[in-house]
Amino acid sequence: MAGRAEPSGPAACGGAPGLLPVLLLLLSAAAIIPRGDGQNLVTEDVTVVEGDVATISCRVKNSDDSVIQLLNPNRQTIYFRDFRPLKDSRFQLVNFSNSELRVSLTNVSISDEGRYFCQLYTDPPQEIYTTITVLVPPRNLVIDIQKEIAVEGEEIELNCTAMASRPATTIRWFKGNKELTGKSEVEQWSDMYTVTSQLLLKVGREDDGVPVICLVDHPAVKDLQTQRYLEVMYKPQVRVSQNYPVQGLTREGEPLELTCAAFGKPQPTDMRWLRVDDEMPQHVVVSGSNLLISNLNKTDNGTYRCEASNAVGKSHADYMLFVYDTTATTEPAVHGTPVPLNASTEALPTVQLSNASLAFRPDSRAGEEGAIRSVDHAVVGGVVAVVVFAMLCLLIILGRYFARHKGTYFTHEAKGADDAADADTAIINAEGGQNNSEEKKEYFI
Repeated sequence: MAGRAEPSGPAACGGAPGLLPVLLLLLSAAAIIPRGDGQNLVTEDVTVVEGDVATISCRVKNSDDSVIQLLNPNRQTIYFRDFRPLKDSRFQLVNFSNSELRVSLTNVSISDEGRYFCQLYTDPPQEIYTTITVLVPPRNLVIDIQKEIAVEGEEIELNCTAMASRPATTIRWFKGNKELTGKSEVEQWSDMYTVTSQLLLKVGREDDGVPVICLVDHPAVKDLQTQRYLEVMYKPQVRVSQNYPVQGLTREGEPLELTCAAFGKPQPTDMRWLRVDDEMPQHVVVSGSNLLISNLNKTDNGTYRCEASNAVGKSHADYMLFVYDTTATTEPAVHGTPVPLNASTEALPTVQLSNASLAFRPDSRAGEEGAIRSVDHAVVGGVVAVVVFAMLCLLIILGRYFARHKGTYFTHEAKGADDAADADTAIINAEGGQNNSEEKKEYFI
Protein backbone atom coordinates (compact mmCIF):
# COMPACT_ATOMS: atom_id res chain seq x y z
CA MET A 1 0.00 0.00 0.00
CA ALA A 2 1.44 3.29 -1.11
CA GLY A 3 2.10 5.97 1.54
CA ARG A 4 0.00 9.21 1.71
CA ALA A 5 1.36 12.67 2.51
CA GLU A 6 -0.58 14.83 4.98
CA PRO A 7 -1.46 18.27 3.73
CA SER A 8 0.41 21.14 5.35
CA GLY A 9 0.07 24.90 5.53
CA PRO A 10 -3.24 26.57 4.78
CA ALA A 11 -4.46 23.58 2.89
CA ALA A 12 -4.44 21.67 6.13
CA CYS A 13 -7.37 23.73 7.29
CA GLY A 14 -9.40 23.00 4.23
CA GLY A 15 -11.52 20.54 6.14
CA ALA A 16 -12.80 23.31 8.39
CA PRO A 17 -14.15 26.13 6.23
CA GLY A 18 -14.21 29.54 7.97
CA LEU A 19 -11.72 28.54 10.65
CA LEU A 20 -8.72 30.15 8.96
CA PRO A 21 -10.06 33.75 9.04
CA VAL A 22 -10.83 33.39 12.75
CA LEU A 23 -7.31 32.15 13.49
CA LEU A 24 -5.77 34.98 11.49
CA LEU A 25 -7.89 37.52 13.37
CA LEU A 26 -6.82 36.15 16.75
CA LEU A 27 -3.16 36.17 15.73
CA SER A 28 -3.47 39.76 14.56
CA ALA A 29 -5.11 40.84 17.80
CA ALA A 30 -2.43 39.10 19.82
CA ALA A 31 0.24 40.94 17.82
CA ILE A 32 -1.39 44.39 18.23
CA ILE A 33 -2.20 44.12 21.95
CA PRO A 34 0.62 42.08 23.48
CA ARG A 35 0.29 40.64 26.97
CA GLY A 36 2.84 39.72 29.63
CA ASP A 37 6.27 41.03 30.47
CA GLY A 38 7.27 41.47 26.82
CA GLN A 39 5.52 44.89 26.68
CA ASN A 40 8.15 47.49 25.87
CA LEU A 41 5.97 50.66 25.69
CA VAL A 42 5.25 52.96 28.61
CA THR A 43 2.82 55.91 28.89
CA GLU A 44 0.61 57.68 31.47
CA ASP A 45 -2.94 58.98 31.55
CA VAL A 46 -3.31 62.74 31.23
CA THR A 47 -5.76 65.01 33.08
CA VAL A 48 -5.97 68.56 31.76
CA VAL A 49 -8.15 71.62 32.30
CA GLU A 50 -10.08 72.82 29.27
CA GLY A 51 -8.04 75.35 27.35
CA ASP A 52 -4.71 74.19 28.77
CA VAL A 53 -1.96 72.05 27.17
CA ALA A 54 -1.89 68.25 27.32
CA THR A 55 1.38 66.36 26.77
CA ILE A 56 1.32 62.77 25.51
CA SER A 57 4.47 60.68 25.90
CA CYS A 58 5.19 57.30 24.27
CA ARG A 59 8.39 55.79 25.71
CA VAL A 60 10.31 52.61 24.89
CA LYS A 61 12.02 50.82 27.76
CA ASN A 62 14.48 48.80 25.64
CA SER A 63 14.88 50.55 22.33
CA ASP A 64 15.85 48.60 19.18
CA ASP A 65 15.37 51.54 16.78
CA SER A 66 11.85 50.44 15.95
CA VAL A 67 9.43 53.04 14.59
CA ILE A 68 7.08 54.80 17.09
CA GLN A 69 3.80 56.40 16.09
CA LEU A 70 0.88 58.11 17.88
CA LEU A 71 -2.78 57.70 16.90
CA ASN A 72 -5.87 59.68 17.99
CA PRO A 73 -9.14 58.11 19.33
CA ASN A 74 -10.30 57.66 15.72
CA ARG A 75 -7.05 55.77 15.08
CA GLN A 76 -5.77 58.41 12.74
CA THR A 77 -1.99 58.81 12.78
CA ILE A 78 -0.96 62.01 14.54
CA TYR A 79 2.80 61.46 14.33
CA PHE A 80 4.80 58.79 12.53
CA ARG A 81 8.28 59.15 13.93
CA ASP A 82 8.81 62.94 13.65
CA PHE A 83 6.37 63.41 10.79
CA ARG A 84 2.79 64.68 11.32
CA PRO A 85 0.34 63.33 8.75
CA LEU A 86 -2.67 64.82 10.64
CA LYS A 87 -3.45 68.40 9.60
CA ASP A 88 -4.18 69.68 13.14
CA SER A 89 -1.67 72.34 14.09
CA ARG A 90 -2.57 72.08 17.77
CA PHE A 91 -0.44 68.93 17.89
CA GLN A 92 3.24 69.83 18.13
CA LEU A 93 6.31 67.64 18.44
CA VAL A 94 8.04 68.17 21.78
CA ASN A 95 10.68 65.42 21.59
CA PHE A 96 11.55 62.56 19.26
CA SER A 97 14.22 59.89 19.71
CA ASN A 98 14.61 56.15 19.38
CA SER A 99 13.21 55.77 22.91
CA GLU A 100 10.51 58.50 23.09
CA LEU A 101 7.86 60.30 21.10
CA ARG A 102 6.44 63.27 23.03
CA VAL A 103 3.65 65.42 21.58
CA SER A 104 1.77 68.41 23.00
CA LEU A 105 -1.85 69.32 22.36
CA THR A 106 -2.72 72.97 22.93
CA ASN A 107 -6.10 74.55 23.68
CA VAL A 108 -7.64 71.27 24.78
CA SER A 109 -11.42 70.96 24.48
CA ILE A 110 -14.01 68.39 25.48
CA SER A 111 -13.91 66.90 21.98
CA ASP A 112 -10.26 65.96 22.49
CA GLU A 113 -11.10 63.61 25.36
CA GLY A 114 -10.57 59.87 24.80
CA ARG A 115 -7.94 57.20 24.22
CA TYR A 116 -4.72 57.91 22.31
CA PHE A 117 -2.63 54.95 21.10
CA CYS A 118 1.14 54.50 21.10
CA GLN A 119 2.38 51.89 18.61
CA LEU A 120 5.81 50.35 18.29
CA TYR A 121 6.65 48.55 15.04
CA THR A 122 8.45 45.51 16.41
CA ASP A 123 8.01 41.84 15.65
CA PRO A 124 5.29 41.39 16.73
CA PRO A 125 4.02 45.05 16.87
CA GLN A 126 3.16 46.53 20.29
CA GLU A 127 0.46 48.98 21.29
CA ILE A 128 -0.60 50.77 24.47
CA TYR A 129 -3.09 53.57 25.09
CA THR A 130 -3.28 56.65 27.27
CA THR A 131 -6.52 58.41 28.29
CA ILE A 132 -6.94 62.18 28.18
CA THR A 133 -9.51 63.48 30.69
CA VAL A 134 -10.66 67.08 30.25
CA LEU A 135 -11.81 69.06 33.31
CA VAL A 136 -14.17 72.01 32.89
CA PRO A 137 -14.36 74.57 35.73
CA PRO A 138 -17.71 76.22 36.53
CA ARG A 139 -18.58 78.90 33.99
CA ASN A 140 -20.25 81.13 36.53
CA LEU A 141 -20.81 81.25 40.29
CA VAL A 142 -23.79 83.25 41.53
CA ILE A 143 -25.49 83.75 44.92
CA ASP A 144 -29.19 84.47 44.81
CA ILE A 145 -30.72 85.86 48.02
CA GLN A 146 -34.44 85.71 48.75
CA LYS A 147 -34.62 89.08 50.55
CA GLU A 148 -32.09 91.84 50.09
CA ILE A 149 -33.01 93.32 53.50
CA ALA A 150 -34.10 90.96 56.28
CA VAL A 151 -35.54 91.58 59.74
CA GLU A 152 -33.99 89.94 62.80
CA GLY A 153 -35.57 86.59 63.57
CA GLU A 154 -36.52 85.88 59.95
CA GLU A 155 -35.38 82.84 58.00
CA ILE A 156 -34.03 83.73 54.58
CA GLU A 157 -33.14 81.51 51.62
CA LEU A 158 -29.88 81.77 49.67
CA ASN A 159 -29.05 79.82 46.51
CA CYS A 160 -25.59 79.38 45.00
CA THR A 161 -25.33 78.06 41.42
CA ALA A 162 -22.20 76.70 39.73
CA MET A 163 -22.92 76.30 36.01
CA ALA A 164 -21.50 74.03 33.29
CA SER A 165 -18.70 72.18 35.03
CA ARG A 166 -17.13 68.79 34.52
CA PRO A 167 -17.18 66.85 36.77
CA ALA A 168 -19.92 68.17 39.08
CA THR A 169 -18.73 70.66 41.69
CA THR A 170 -19.08 70.52 45.47
CA ILE A 171 -20.47 73.71 47.04
CA ARG A 172 -19.67 74.77 50.60
CA TRP A 173 -21.23 77.61 52.62
CA PHE A 174 -19.62 79.91 55.19
CA LYS A 175 -21.01 82.71 57.35
CA GLY A 176 -17.93 84.65 58.34
CA ASN A 177 -15.52 81.92 59.43
CA LYS A 178 -18.23 79.43 60.39
CA GLU A 179 -19.11 76.67 57.92
CA LEU A 180 -22.80 76.01 57.34
CA THR A 181 -24.64 73.11 55.71
CA GLY A 182 -26.65 73.53 52.52
CA LYS A 183 -28.68 71.20 50.31
CA SER A 184 -27.36 70.59 46.76
CA GLU A 185 -29.04 69.46 43.53
CA VAL A 186 -27.16 68.34 40.39
CA GLU A 187 -28.44 68.67 36.82
CA GLN A 188 -26.64 67.11 33.84
CA TRP A 189 -26.73 68.65 30.36
CA SER A 190 -24.84 66.53 27.82
CA ASP A 191 -21.36 66.19 29.35
CA MET A 192 -21.75 69.20 31.67
CA TYR A 193 -23.13 69.55 35.18
CA THR A 194 -24.92 72.42 36.90
CA VAL A 195 -25.04 72.35 40.71
CA THR A 196 -27.37 74.47 42.86
CA SER A 197 -27.02 74.59 46.65
CA GLN A 198 -29.75 75.98 48.91
CA LEU A 199 -29.07 77.49 52.34
CA LEU A 200 -31.74 78.39 54.90
CA LEU A 201 -30.46 80.91 57.43
CA LYS A 202 -32.17 82.48 60.43
CA VAL A 203 -30.67 85.94 60.88
CA GLY A 204 -30.17 88.10 63.95
CA ARG A 205 -28.85 91.59 64.58
CA GLU A 206 -25.34 90.18 64.97
CA ASP A 207 -25.47 89.02 61.32
CA ASP A 208 -25.81 92.54 59.92
CA GLY A 209 -22.84 93.23 57.64
CA VAL A 210 -21.52 89.64 57.89
CA PRO A 211 -20.51 88.02 54.55
CA VAL A 212 -22.10 84.78 53.42
CA ILE A 213 -19.61 82.94 51.21
CA CYS A 214 -20.26 80.30 48.54
CA LEU A 215 -17.07 78.28 47.94
CA VAL A 216 -16.54 75.75 45.15
CA ASP A 217 -14.47 72.57 45.46
CA HIS A 218 -13.45 71.44 41.96
CA PRO A 219 -10.27 69.80 40.62
CA ALA A 220 -10.08 72.32 37.77
CA VAL A 221 -10.04 75.44 39.91
CA LYS A 222 -8.81 76.64 43.31
CA ASP A 223 -10.28 79.27 45.64
CA LEU A 224 -13.29 79.98 43.45
CA GLN A 225 -15.86 81.75 45.61
CA THR A 226 -18.41 84.50 45.70
CA GLN A 227 -20.05 86.28 48.64
CA ARG A 228 -22.97 88.47 49.65
CA TYR A 229 -23.15 90.72 52.69
CA LEU A 230 -26.23 90.33 54.88
CA GLU A 231 -28.31 93.37 55.67
CA VAL A 232 -30.42 92.88 58.79
CA MET A 233 -32.80 95.39 60.39
CA TYR A 234 -33.39 95.19 64.13
CA LYS A 235 -35.17 97.13 66.85
CA PRO A 236 -33.24 99.50 69.13
CA GLN A 237 -30.84 98.50 71.85
CA VAL A 238 -31.30 100.89 74.77
CA ARG A 239 -29.11 101.75 77.76
CA VAL A 240 -29.27 104.34 80.53
CA SER A 241 -26.12 105.91 81.95
CA GLN A 242 -25.70 108.10 85.03
CA ASN A 243 -23.66 111.21 84.30
CA TYR A 244 -23.92 112.76 87.76
CA PRO A 245 -23.16 111.93 90.49
CA VAL A 246 -20.35 109.91 88.93
CA GLN A 247 -19.48 108.20 92.24
CA GLY A 248 -21.27 107.87 95.58
CA LEU A 249 -24.90 107.89 96.63
CA THR A 250 -27.80 109.78 95.14
CA ARG A 251 -28.46 112.03 98.13
CA GLU A 252 -31.33 114.33 98.92
CA GLY A 253 -30.77 117.89 97.70
CA GLU A 254 -28.17 116.92 95.09
CA PRO A 255 -28.67 116.85 91.29
CA LEU A 256 -29.07 113.74 89.11
CA GLU A 257 -28.36 113.57 85.38
CA LEU A 258 -29.16 110.52 83.24
CA THR A 259 -28.44 109.91 79.55
CA CYS A 260 -30.25 107.45 77.29
CA ALA A 261 -28.39 105.90 74.35
CA ALA A 262 -30.23 103.88 71.68
CA PHE A 263 -28.86 102.08 68.63
CA GLY A 264 -30.77 100.17 65.98
CA LYS A 265 -31.22 99.64 62.27
CA PRO A 266 -32.70 101.89 61.13
CA GLN A 267 -31.54 104.40 63.73
CA PRO A 268 -34.29 105.09 66.32
CA THR A 269 -36.35 108.14 65.49
CA ASP A 270 -38.49 108.32 68.64
CA MET A 271 -37.04 108.43 72.17
CA ARG A 272 -38.85 109.42 75.37
CA TRP A 273 -38.56 109.30 79.17
CA LEU A 274 -41.32 108.20 81.54
CA ARG A 275 -41.78 107.16 85.14
CA VAL A 276 -43.00 103.58 85.45
CA ASP A 277 -44.76 103.62 88.82
CA ASP A 278 -46.03 107.22 88.88
CA GLU A 279 -46.29 110.44 86.93
CA MET A 280 -43.11 112.28 86.07
CA PRO A 281 -42.36 114.91 88.76
CA GLN A 282 -42.89 118.51 87.67
CA HIS A 283 -39.32 119.56 88.50
CA VAL A 284 -37.78 116.86 86.22
CA VAL A 285 -36.31 118.37 83.04
CA VAL A 286 -36.16 116.15 79.94
CA SER A 287 -34.05 117.39 77.04
CA GLY A 288 -33.80 114.92 74.17
CA SER A 289 -31.99 111.87 75.50
CA ASN A 290 -31.08 113.53 78.85
CA LEU A 291 -33.06 113.57 82.10
CA LEU A 292 -32.12 116.10 84.82
CA ILE A 293 -33.33 116.42 88.41
CA SER A 294 -31.66 119.48 89.92
CA ASN A 295 -32.77 118.90 93.53
CA LEU A 296 -33.43 115.31 94.59
CA ASN A 297 -35.95 114.49 97.30
CA LYS A 298 -37.62 111.36 98.64
CA THR A 299 -40.64 111.78 96.37
CA ASP A 300 -38.37 111.18 93.36
CA ASN A 301 -37.83 107.53 94.34
CA GLY A 302 -38.99 105.13 91.62
CA THR A 303 -38.21 103.59 88.25
CA TYR A 304 -37.42 105.82 85.29
CA ARG A 305 -37.68 104.30 81.82
CA CYS A 306 -36.20 105.35 78.50
CA GLU A 307 -38.09 104.04 75.46
CA ALA A 308 -36.83 104.08 71.86
CA SER A 309 -38.48 102.82 68.67
CA ASN A 310 -37.84 102.45 64.97
CA ALA A 311 -39.56 100.81 62.01
CA VAL A 312 -38.85 97.32 63.39
CA GLY A 313 -40.05 97.70 66.98
CA LYS A 314 -39.68 99.29 70.41
CA SER A 315 -37.31 98.61 73.32
CA HIS A 316 -36.59 100.20 76.70
CA ALA A 317 -34.15 100.31 79.60
CA ASP A 318 -34.95 101.13 83.26
CA TYR A 319 -33.14 103.09 85.98
CA MET A 320 -34.19 102.55 89.62
CA LEU A 321 -33.66 105.67 91.74
CA PHE A 322 -33.36 105.63 95.55
CA VAL A 323 -32.71 108.96 97.25
CA TYR A 324 -30.71 108.83 100.51
CA ASP A 325 -30.63 111.28 103.40
CA THR A 326 -27.99 113.99 103.32
CA THR A 327 -26.38 112.34 106.36
CA ALA A 328 -25.93 108.99 104.62
CA THR A 329 -22.23 108.17 104.38
CA THR A 330 -22.22 104.54 103.36
CA GLU A 331 -20.58 104.17 99.97
CA PRO A 332 -21.62 101.32 97.70
CA ALA A 333 -19.13 98.50 97.36
CA VAL A 334 -19.65 98.50 93.59
CA HIS A 335 -20.88 101.53 91.68
CA GLY A 336 -21.85 101.26 88.06
CA THR A 337 -23.69 97.96 88.12
CA PRO A 338 -25.35 97.35 84.72
CA VAL A 339 -29.07 97.98 84.71
CA PRO A 340 -31.04 94.88 83.64
CA LEU A 341 -32.73 95.42 80.28
CA ASN A 342 -36.17 94.24 79.33
CA ALA A 343 -36.53 90.82 77.74
CA SER A 344 -36.76 92.24 74.22
CA THR A 345 -33.50 94.19 74.47
CA GLU A 346 -30.00 92.76 74.45
CA ALA A 347 -26.91 94.14 76.14
CA LEU A 348 -25.04 96.84 74.25
CA PRO A 349 -21.31 97.12 73.71
CA THR A 350 -19.57 100.04 75.41
CA VAL A 351 -20.05 103.14 73.24
CA GLN A 352 -17.81 106.21 73.32
CA LEU A 353 -20.05 109.18 74.14
CA SER A 354 -19.36 112.73 75.30
CA ASN A 355 -19.03 111.67 78.91
CA ALA A 356 -16.72 108.83 79.91
CA SER A 357 -19.28 107.62 82.41
CA LEU A 358 -21.52 106.48 79.56
CA ALA A 359 -19.43 103.33 79.49
CA PHE A 360 -21.33 102.31 82.65
CA ARG A 361 -24.95 101.89 83.60
CA PRO A 362 -25.02 102.79 87.30
CA ASP A 363 -27.87 101.93 89.60
CA SER A 364 -28.64 103.98 92.70
CA ARG A 365 -29.50 100.70 94.41
CA ALA A 366 -25.77 100.13 94.88
CA GLY A 367 -25.81 102.65 97.76
CA GLU A 368 -28.96 101.07 99.07
CA GLU A 369 -27.13 97.76 99.27
CA GLY A 370 -24.46 99.40 101.47
CA ALA A 371 -27.13 100.79 103.77
CA ILE A 372 -28.83 97.41 103.92
CA ARG A 373 -25.55 95.85 104.99
CA SER A 374 -25.30 98.31 107.94
CA VAL A 375 -28.90 97.46 108.90
CA ASP A 376 -28.03 93.79 108.81
CA HIS A 377 -25.25 94.34 111.37
CA ALA A 378 -27.72 96.07 113.72
CA VAL A 379 -30.20 93.21 113.37
CA VAL A 380 -27.50 90.65 114.13
CA GLY A 381 -26.45 92.63 117.23
CA GLY A 382 -30.05 92.75 118.45
CA VAL A 383 -30.49 89.03 118.01
CA VAL A 384 -27.29 88.34 119.94
CA ALA A 385 -28.47 90.60 122.79
CA VAL A 386 -31.82 88.79 123.00
CA VAL A 387 -30.07 85.42 123.12
CA VAL A 388 -27.74 86.56 125.93
CA PHE A 389 -30.68 87.95 127.90
CA ALA A 390 -32.59 84.69 127.51
CA MET A 391 -29.59 82.71 128.77
CA LEU A 392 -29.27 84.95 131.85
CA CYS A 393 -32.94 84.48 132.65
CA LEU A 394 -32.55 80.70 132.32
CA LEU A 395 -29.56 80.71 134.71
CA ILE A 396 -31.54 82.68 137.32
CA ILE A 397 -34.50 80.30 137.12
CA LEU A 398 -32.22 77.26 137.48
CA GLY A 399 -30.45 78.83 140.44
CA ARG A 400 -33.69 79.45 142.29
CA TYR A 401 -34.87 75.91 141.55
CA PHE A 402 -31.73 74.27 143.00
CA ALA A 403 -31.78 76.62 146.00
CA ARG A 404 -35.29 75.50 146.96
CA HIS A 405 -34.26 71.82 147.03
CA LYS A 406 -31.16 72.17 149.24
CA GLY A 407 -31.15 72.22 153.27
CA THR A 408 -30.88 70.28 156.60
CA TYR A 409 -33.40 67.64 157.69
CA PHE A 410 -34.40 67.16 161.41
CA THR A 411 -36.37 64.20 162.87
CA HIS A 412 -37.70 63.27 166.36
CA GLU A 413 -35.64 60.11 166.34
CA ALA A 414 -32.59 62.03 167.45
CA LYS A 415 -34.36 63.92 170.29
CA GLY A 416 -32.49 63.38 173.60
CA ALA A 417 -29.47 61.90 171.93
CA ASP A 418 -27.32 64.93 172.63
CA ASP A 419 -27.09 64.13 176.44
CA ALA A 420 -26.45 60.38 176.00
CA ALA A 421 -23.03 58.89 176.86
CA ASP A 422 -23.07 56.40 174.02
CA ALA A 423 -25.20 55.25 171.12
CA ASP A 424 -27.07 52.56 173.07
CA THR A 425 -28.05 55.00 175.81
CA ALA A 426 -29.16 57.52 173.16
CA ILE A 427 -31.49 54.95 171.64
CA ILE A 428 -32.93 53.94 175.05
CA ASN A 429 -33.40 57.54 176.10
CA ALA A 430 -34.94 58.64 172.82
CA GLU A 431 -38.38 60.05 173.40
CA GLY A 432 -41.06 57.54 172.64
CA GLY A 433 -38.50 54.83 171.60
CA GLN A 434 -39.69 52.36 168.98
CA ASN A 435 -43.23 52.37 170.28
CA ASN A 436 -44.05 55.71 168.88
CA SER A 437 -42.56 55.09 165.47
CA GLU A 438 -45.95 55.66 163.88
CA GLU A 439 -45.95 59.17 165.27
CA LYS A 440 -42.64 60.16 163.75
CA LYS A 441 -42.87 63.22 161.62
CA GLU A 442 -40.41 64.95 159.39
CA TYR A 443 -40.12 68.67 158.92
CA PHE A 444 -38.60 70.26 155.89
CA ILE A 445 -37.12 73.64 156.39
